[in-house]
Amino acid sequence: NSTIQGIAISSPGAGARDGYIQGWSALPYIHGPKMKEVIDTRTHLPAYIENDANCAALAEVWNGSAKGKKDVLAVVLGSGIGGAVIKDGYVHKGANLHGGEFGYMVMDDKQTIWSLLATPYSLVTNVAERKDVDRDSLSGEQIFDLAEQGDEVCRQEVDKFYYWLAAGIYNLQYMFDPEVILLGGGISAREELVDHVNKEIKKIMDVVEIAKVFPEIRVCKYRQHANLLGAVYGFINER
Repeated sequence: NSTIQGIAISSPGAGARDGYIQGWSALPYIHGPKMKEVIDTRTHLPAYIENDANCAALAEVWNGSAKGKKDVLAVVLGSGIGGAVIKDGYVHKGANLHGGEFGYMVMDDKQTIWSLLATPYSLVTNVAERKDVDRDSLSGEQIFDLAEQGDEVCRQEVDKFYYWLAAGIYNLQYMFDPEVILLGGGISAREELVDHVNKEIKKIMDVVEIAKVFPEIRVCKYRQHANLLGAVYGFINER
């Protein structure tokens, strides 16, 4: 007899209980069919489908950097900014399944959204434009290294990156007041990330004197594996 109890899927887009994957993603073909029903029917196993950022947050609450916490925000940095809201230990999806879409936040008077200001992708794009080089010739890791070596353009853009990341996190702290804010994505592997963000938040709070709650920031324990583990945790809890 098979010991497989079901199929847990971490998916882009917004997972909904009716089985459709809603929202938008880079995989348009997954948004048409009723994916949960298709998988259930073809495999004869129960399927669980959830947004990948929500899954990552669930893994960290289960046994990661937010273990034992009930109110948690996860910020996932990639080509854009995704995220998740954990309220009372459960994923909060919101009325339109957009809970955790922090990247949509408008951050300046030009209506620039957070995803265009505080991601490794935007960092590379900005440096490439200023240096007039092909974007594909640069990586985020190279830019951080060049900044440390004294490259002025890279240093300025890295400073901007940290500032905008800190500004968004500051806003999230005072919107939701979580116990902890987690940072995920490849950039979270940089050991100095949290220290630099904390320094920028301190600068903001020195100006906004009324603000007294300093965000607790941690990196995701499971990094690139968090979404897969979180999907399993979601499957177990839904049964």
